[in-house]
Amino acid sequence: MIQAYVKENGIVSESDINSGEFIRVIDPSREEVRILMELLDIDEDFIVDPLDEEERARIEFDDEKVLIILKVPVRGTDERLPYRTSSVGIIITPERSVMVSKSRLPFIDDRIKMGAFNIRKRSRMLFQLMNVNANEFLKFLHEIHKRINEIEEELHRSLRNREIEMLMNLEKSIVYFVTSLRSNEIVLQRLMKGNVIPLYEEDKDILEDAMIDNRQALETANIYSDILSGMMDAYASIISNNLNIVMKVLAIVTIIMEVPAVITSFYGMNVVLPFQKNPYAYAYVILWSIVSIFLLIWWFRKNRWI
Repeated sequence: MIQAYVKENGIVSESDINSGEFIRVIDPSREEVRILMELLDIDEDFIVDPLDEEERARIEFDDEKVLIILKVPVRGTDERLPYRTSSVGIIITPERSVMVSKSRLPFIDDRIKMGAFNIRKRSRMLFQLMNVNANEFLKFLHEIHKRINEIEEELHRSLRNREIEMLMNLEKSIVYFVTSLRSNEIVLQRLMKGNVIPLYEEDKDILEDAMIDNRQALETANIYSDILSGMMDAYASIISNNLNIVMKVLAIVTIIMEVPAVITSFYGMNVVLPFQKNPYAYAYVILWSIVSIFLLIWWFRKNRWI
């Protein structure tokens, strides 16, 4: 899909691809790739590489054209990986800028339609996009933090492995975030030198804000990664300990109930037994059973087994 935009009187609207100041490309077909190659006079790799969601963040040059690939956070479609990262490519030419990705990115595409990006000033638009991307990482990390707290509450009263598995899935997501944020930071540092695209003084603050937010997101992701690793180790031990406690309680209850069963089984034998002709023999059996239970409980408590 190809969408072109122009900005007139401060309003962003869709336009013809040939007159568009900004072009948004989502999972293009072979024919659309060919059209873009002819329009922009670029190699096929400039369009195809960002479609690979595993592509690393980097900067490439082709004469006066620049390709900048960034890693962006997206929600996973599988509960085994609730959050992941994808790639987005920004192609900057002397006439226009192009954004290419495998799938739609709502946090970017919605802002484009609202006119939040200055599509006429291509370098400023790029830095604004980087700032928004870093904030989106922080937003997802905040969601992960809330989910960690919810799982932690559940782990306090759970003996199952499901919560540990959920923590493992979140840890995998954070590994993706950390790797992507590090590669984005390298791209930001290279852009800050001003030898990739012109860095105007009024745009420098936007780029610095993007670098600060990206660094904050990276540090936050590292902290959450350490927390998750420690939590999984600690709660794996807690679950094992809780299971041991349950097994101990069940074993104690079994032993306590076994003694009355032994006493009553004696009086079920077809032999001569003490007090068998006594009218209160049944009461004596019950009394002995109760006394034996209390004696066992006292003995267990004395040995600090319960």
